[in-house]
Amino acid sequence: MTQTQDCRSIRGRLGWSITIFAVTFTSVCLLDVSGNAMQESPKLGADLTDQQVIDFAKLVLKGIDQEYPNKPSNVMIDASSVQSPRQMHPAFFGSFDWHSAIHGHWMLARLLKLYPDSAIAQDIRATLNEHLTAVNLAKEAEYFRADHNRSFERMYGWAWAFRLIGELESWDDEDAQRWRDHLRPLEDILVERTFDFLPKLTYPIRTGVHPDTAFALGQTLDYAKIVGNSELEALVIGRARDYYLHDQNYNSEYEPSGEDFFSPSLNEADLMRRILPQEEYQVWLLKFLPRLQTGDSSLFRPVEVSDVTDGKIVHLAGLDLSRAWCFRGIASAVSDLDLKQRLLRAADDHAEMGLKYVFSGHYEGEHWLATFALYGLTDVGIEK
Repeated sequence: MTQTQDCRSIRGRLGWSITIFAVTFTSVCLLDVSGNAMQESPKLGADLTDQQVIDFAKLVLKGIDQEYPNKPSNVMIDASSVQSPRQMHPAFFGSFDWHSAIHGHWMLARLLKLYPDSAIAQDIRATLNEHLTAVNLAKEAEYFRADHNRSFERMYGWAWAFRLIGELESWDDEDAQRWRDHLRPLEDILVERTFDFLPKLTYPIRTGVHPDTAFALGQTLDYAKIVGNSELEALVIGRARDYYLHDQNYNSEYEPSGEDFFSPSLNEADLMRRILPQEEYQVWLLKFLPRLQTGDSSLFRPVEVSDVTDGKIVHLAGLDLSRAWCFRGIASAVSDLDLKQRLLRAADDHAEMGLKYVFSGHYEGEHWLATFALYGLTDVGIEK
């Protein structure tokens, strides 16, 4: 019996409880998009094989043009607001919601940038050419300019848009530069919205899901540095210091909540390592999360997903993956070698757990988890 047949046999005979056990404790059930057992799990910071590039890309490509099911989250002000996802968002209509669509585009761009000779590179380029047109992206910008859409995707979707723009900005590729230029109208309105919103955000939003302020500030800061927007960079750094500089003894033992895909405490730590000098950062970190030093924090324990078919519960797979990239980011900014190694081991443990859920065969996770996986695997936002 093959690995794939064995995995499917377990699932069919004994149901999901045993399948989850198998997914958690073996690599047998890590499937690619064709339903074949993957022979090799990718490792954090290591180059992907071409087959891994293909598998990740196909996961996004099969959903990026899938308009339904869809969760638009739009405000309707009159009958003219009743439009299909594709009518409202001709570039970013697929993958269930706007933010998943845009970070799917980022993932395709990053794969193409890092692996331009992959066997799937031509398919990726064709899809990005089809979606990231001047007409489509002008329509996306127009949507955001409407006053009733002022808070649409604030700030999670904005953050992924900035990540996509930053990826294209730093890429010497003719197509990429054209896509980047087409994104300028959307970029302009999102920057404007950010300057309008952050000064009014008196308190940071600390949550394990989309609105988390620390995650968005980290992405926005990286973008501002890449494009050379010093005014935006100063705003983000100032607000981050206002919100987080004096935090101490954060009780992360109450994390996670049942549908988190972020650790708000680790997002905060991953943001502040971008802002503080190394020595100052390590002092701040151990005042903020002192149990990182002792190694007994619950943050070090990867989490399992009890039901990959539940769109909220499967968020926990994303939590494993986002914790992994936070641990690696934090480790890059500390000098204590024991602490660094502890953080890197935690990153590996979380990535190993999270990757087992990426190719589940169920749309609830598959429309977005590959993005979280690639973000961590390719050390996004970590200076080398």
